[in-house]
Amino acid sequence: MSIQKIGAFSIIGISVRTTNENGQASKDIPALWGKFMSDGVLEKIPNKVDNTLYCIYTDYQKDHTKPYTTILGCKVQNLNNVPEDMVSKTFEDADYEKFVATGNLMQGAVIKEWTKIWSSDLKRAFTADFEVYDNKSIDPENAVVDIFIAV
Repeated sequence: MSIQKIGAFSIIGISVRTTNENGQASKDIPALWGKFMSDGVLEKIPNKVDNTLYCIYTDYQKDHTKPYTTILGCKVQNLNNVPEDMVSKTFEDADYEKFVATGNLMQGAVIKEWTKIWSSDLKRAFTADFEVYDNKSIDPENAVVDIFIAV
């Protein structure tokens, strides 16, 4: 784990407002991923920097125990052309603590890492936290997913 400054970036994708209360996010977020894949959202995002997927948690009502927005999308060069059925957001420069989830995505590798983060004493900013799905996470059985937590 290490703190790094990440420069401002913009995302276009699809989103859902959810909460960890009563296990709601464990239904909403997989459904968001399902929609992203079945609707071919990746191919429809204009001005992509690359095909790396970002799963971003933002617009926290208070902290991870209250409602927040999850955005699934890609970094883009600009927000000049946002499709009607998608959302866009720009994230400012910020400091992040980096965590790494490794293992089988279908067996909860990422949620296991989040469980550690939630129970840690990390002083979180609750502005925007995100997971990065790039070439290291192509094999879902042996994935490496970077998780960045705003501090």
